Amino acid sequence: MSTPGNTADSTVESTAATPAFDRHDHARCTHAGMAAAERLCAARKLRLTPVRARVLEILLEAHQAMGAYDILDRLREEGLGSQPPVVYRALEFLTKHGLAHRIEKLNAYLACGRPEERHAACFLICEDCGTVGEVEDSTLDAAIVNAAGAQDFQISETVVEVAGRCHTCRDEATAGKTGPRNAAPEKAAP
Repeated sequence: MSTPGNTADSTVESTAATPAFDRHDHARCTHAGMAAAERLCAARKLRLTPVRARVLEILLEAHQAMGAYDILDRLREEGLGSQPPVVYRALEFLTKHGLAHRIEKLNAYLACGRPEERHAACFLICEDCGTVGEVEDSTLDAAIVNAAGAQDFQISETVVEVAGRCHTCRDEATAGKTGPRNAAPEKAAP
């Protein structure tokens, strides 16, 4: 699916094969993401504890990058933990096993749209509304692997963060609406 403003010939899609910057069924994404996590954990014999599962579900429901303390606030409200180590241990598990990604630019976390396959993580971050889309592009993955191979470099992890403006924010700016449509997520404390 081509992304507006994308001049590259590659196919670009975001999490769950639905553009993150367009309206879609978040409940379906949450359900599919939880089912994928359960399959992955069962196949790898990993323990998806209630807290780990809830943290992932919070990320999937939010459908945007969230800071650790925002997640902790939700856990506290639900009686699942009130201390930072609770959320950080869950996030460490989720990122280690490919169920979530850390977005360095925002100091935040995002549920992975393709947890059952190894891939280069590439994110499009709207500087106006704070929406983050995970890019699915096999040519990007191949280019990174080829570039590393040419340098005899062994990749342990790949994360690419691209900042810009989504089509909705550009369209609203063109229509004369001023300011960001949503405030970008504030950076959470480390």
